[in-house]
Amino acid sequence: MALFFSLFPIVLLIYLMVKRNALPSYVALPWIAVVILIIQLIYFETDITTVSANIMAALIAVQTPITVIFGAILFNRFSEISGVTNTLRKWLAKINPNPVAQLMIIGWAFAFMIEGASGFGTPAAIAAPILVGLGFPALRVAMLALVMNSVPVSFGAVGTPTWFGFAPLKLAQSQILEIGSITAVIHFFAAFVIPVMALLFVVDARKIRKNILFVYISILACVIPYVAIAFFNYEFPALVGGAIGLLVSVLVANKGIGLEKEENNDIDDKVSASELNKALFPTGLLIAILIVTRLPQLPFKAMLNDATHWFGVQLGSLGYFDISYGLVFSLNRIFGTTINADYKLLYVPALIPFVVTVLIAVPLFKMSFNQVKTVFQDSLHQTRNPFLALVGALIMVKLMLVGGDNSMVKIIGKSFAEATGQYWTIFAAYLGAIGSFFSGSNTVSNLTFGSVQMSTAELTGLSTSLILALQSVGGAMGNMVCINNIVAVCSVLNINNQEGTIIKKTIVPMLVYGVIAAIVALTIVPLLFKV
Repeated sequence: MALFFSLFPIVLLIYLMVKRNALPSYVALPWIAVVILIIQLIYFETDITTVSANIMAALIAVQTPITVIFGAILFNRFSEISGVTNTLRKWLAKINPNPVAQLMIIGWAFAFMIEGASGFGTPAAIAAPILVGLGFPALRVAMLALVMNSVPVSFGAVGTPTWFGFAPLKLAQSQILEIGSITAVIHFFAAFVIPVMALLFVVDARKIRKNILFVYISILACVIPYVAIAFFNYEFPALVGGAIGLLVSVLVANKGIGLEKEENNDIDDKVSASELNKALFPTGLLIAILIVTRLPQLPFKAMLNDATHWFGVQLGSLGYFDISYGLVFSLNRIFGTTINADYKLLYVPALIPFVVTVLIAVPLFKMSFNQVKTVFQDSLHQTRNPFLALVGALIMVKLMLVGGDNSMVKIIGKSFAEATGQYWTIFAAYLGAIGSFFSGSNTVSNLTFGSVQMSTAELTGLSTSLILALQSVGGAMGNMVCINNIVAVCSVLNINNQEGTIIKKTIVPMLVYGVIAAIVALTIVPLLFKV
């Protein structure tokens, strides 16, 4: 019964979002949160204080994704109104008007690099609007962006899912490096299939076949350095791999190598060097700020995450409100429990870099006060429904994690592991994907299911490093169907009530990804590693 009540809300959610006349996420998710609340109180007999504290923690936690979404929408609206999007569209058409080239440069290589720098769903939020600005259909771009943003994710945000996601397991540095290496190898083989499946959402198979050489040049330009770096470092594979891949992709596209020749309909729309530099400035500044604030070798990451107490006040029974020197806002001991929640104002990629970049760029583009006001008003309006969806999603996640080893999430994971036993290698990645589906994060998936995966490997005699690598791969591939990411990209592109449609489409490459991961884990990984 525990397994039934743990799975029932998830099955119901999927049904509500993919059925005919599907409910929008901002309606379905809050209702599912209510269902889980009732199950927690009645079946699991969780005390009302614990439930209330987790709901309050969810309301604080939702500030992270919603402010990132607001920042991305703000940057997108600024780019449209200032003319940046139009200039970049003309420039990309000049590099090569071939749609496959444009999709691979922006949707694959550029997003790969942004994921390595930031994570948090930022790649789709930045890359997708550029592609829509180039004339690609918004819904198809949303699906492409979600599927493309999978291979680099295990090393996103300077490797956070790998080095932080498995931190509670107290693994040796050498083992974390081995896990990262195996993870990269599995992603390498998936990269031969998954980006092509993503392209099929936007262009037909004939078009891909005629440009397949360029597609694989772009793929390999990212994943070869990505794998090479992963063998001695788990922070920079995606960041450096994406940067190299982007440079190679642009150079090769400019030469027309491996690309079918296309007529450029905007032949008279020339972009001068000064116009291009001006248009690229906001994006360049955005990337520079992301990299500078996330490299652990520089002091800024530690400064923005500084949790040293600065000011605090007791808010009655609600908890102790604390502000740190790094402007980390925390609510501790919520309702007298051990539950805490925080919001990192400066580190979450919202105020920095999105809002700061826009404010710096506004004078450069000589935007009027009314234009700036419109940008901010439109962005706030566009975040209303995503806010409701994410509140429901975060409450759902928090309540499903209540109970530690007896939580609803752990019950699902353990039940699956016990049912498969020695064959767990085949299914391990899918558990990681379930974690991402719930939480919207490869890191949270690894934190949640890392211990389950590790204990399953030890009980069945399987390689711990291999199973944890499959967990990390699964957490990355789960990005394709994760509710948070789907809500985010739909919000940025102003797509309404299509979340269920997207899940029905993106679940196919996710399932294929899991099959590839299992095959590589059983056949190729044993040849390269002592597992």
